[in-house]
Amino acid sequence: MANRVCIITDSTADIPYEIAKEYQINIVPNYVRFGEKVYRDGVDLTSSQFYEKLRDSSLVPSTSQPSPDDFLKVFSEVADNSVGIVSIHISSKISGTYNSALLAKHLLPNKFPIEVIDSRFNSAGLALTVLTAAKSAMEGKDIRAITSDSLKVISEIKMFGMFSTTKYLARSGRVNKAIAVAGNFLNVKPLMTFRDGEIIRAGFVRTVPQGINRILRFIESKMPISELMIVHSEIPEQAEQLKTMAARYIDSNRVIVGQLGATLGVHGGPGVLIVAVR
Repeated sequence: MANRVCIITDSTADIPYEIAKEYQINIVPNYVRFGEKVYRDGVDLTSSQFYEKLRDSSLVPSTSQPSPDDFLKVFSEVADNSVGIVSIHISSKISGTYNSALLAKHLLPNKFPIEVIDSRFNSAGLALTVLTAAKSAMEGKDIRAITSDSLKVISEIKMFGMFSTTKYLARSGRVNKAIAVAGNFLNVKPLMTFRDGEIIRAGFVRTVPQGINRILRFIESKMPISELMIVHSEIPEQAEQLKTMAARYIDSNRVIVGQLGATLGVHGGPGVLIVAVR
């Protein structure tokens, strides 16, 4: 890595460990709190362990972004072995993570080249942006070219997903309480998308198969697509089913499947199915 740009993101990108390792992506963990106990997402608490605790614990979990000191520590460590840093993060409209990274950039004592990018997405949308940057870095591109590639990709990405319940969205304040009550009362599953860096409601479905069909219609409406990522929380069979059905639109070998990590799982709970397409 000494002769190329280092790529950094946060744990809300939900990039599978093997892929992050393959592309040498550094992941700064967000924090998840259960009562007095604080965990680093993906470090002290795996996705599976988190959902187990979510089911078994009477405590309502909360999240917090990495601190500027967390980013400063990582920036300082990788600066010794790279020619620059591109740090790409969850939408600044739904998290303070981007601002923490930006502050850390200005705290670094020397003038080491760092670009901090607001992806305007989370999860799969963020992951596709980060992977593009990582591939550009592996090709030996400079920091300006990688930043340009990343911003171009952000403009090309669309995201859409289904939540099996409004319970966790309401509890975390991510949706209007009235929508949550209506969702629970009518036993429907909310559909969500991103617009201008914010999560917005895109309708309801009554069943998971209906939700998968809506996601497939979304994919079809964005054709032609060059990349697709699926992220789920504790529903691997439905994720694999969606991957198989999406093969009519894109080679399944080019589809990445990941699991929603603890940070976003606090807000979505189990039963989330998300796609991001480019």
